[in-house]
Amino acid sequence: MKSLLPASRLAIAFLLLTFATVSLAQTDKPAVSNDDKAQQLIERALKTVGGDRYLQVKTVIGRGLFTNFADGISQIPSKFVDYVAYPDKERTEFSGGGARTVQTNVKDGGWIYDGAALTLKDQTPQQLEEFKLSMRVGIENLLHGWWRGQGAKLSYAGRRESGVIGHRNEAVRLTYEDGFWVEYEFSADDGTPAKVLYERKQQNRETQEVESFNEEDRLHKLITVDGVTVPFIIDHYRNGIQTSRIAYDTVEYNKPVPDTLFAKPASIKGIK
Repeated sequence: MKSLLPASRLAIAFLLLTFATVSLAQTDKPAVSNDDKAQQLIERALKTVGGDRYLQVKTVIGRGLFTNFADGISQIPSKFVDYVAYPDKERTEFSGGGARTVQTNVKDGGWIYDGAALTLKDQTPQQLEEFKLSMRVGIENLLHGWWRGQGAKLSYAGRRESGVIGHRNEAVRLTYEDGFWVEYEFSADDGTPAKVLYERKQQNRETQEVESFNEEDRLHKLITVDGVTVPFIIDHYRNGIQTSRIAYDTVEYNKPVPDTLFAKPASIKGIK
């Protein structure tokens, strides 16, 4: 076989040396860990929804329509007014069909006024657990960093299809010490919040067996109000079937929300 000319051999040696140098540089460059990537996604999302303006929100007053779905079919909507005082106070008033319901939670306690039945009761343990779950899975918990004091661990959950052709989402996961996990998806394009997913386990009252459900919030119609960007439509799905829709008409930030709104009245007459 004819040997290579000296110049050719020098060129090949140079290419090999260059390749080795580049490879070494790539090997020595520290890779971004999954934990770091997850934190970067949160920081990007936080910047997208308003950054410091978002973090400075102390109270939220939202008004709109809440619609239940039965077997994927929408039912008659109810008007609602929702008062939130971060991090753990919420009062939601529903009205429709001539009836009014007030559901209020403060930390580990809560009460419900049923205008149709004319009753004022403390919430049941199951209802209180529902509120705690909503606090755990809420995107506010993630972006405000409250989860850090709740024994949760943050990790990167990968890139996946968004459900819209040509678009993908990046996901992070919070895993709690009791094994409960919740995933948050953000648009790979601009970092806006897109979905919240988690697995829920409940005991069947008839069979007493524990059943698992895949719960999902899909966040739509992101609107910026006073420098804060939030979804005005939240569709909830269970095992792929829609069960409810929250549609906001207005959202107000840092308006006065008195503590008396959350205090349980002594009687029905005290309901305001």
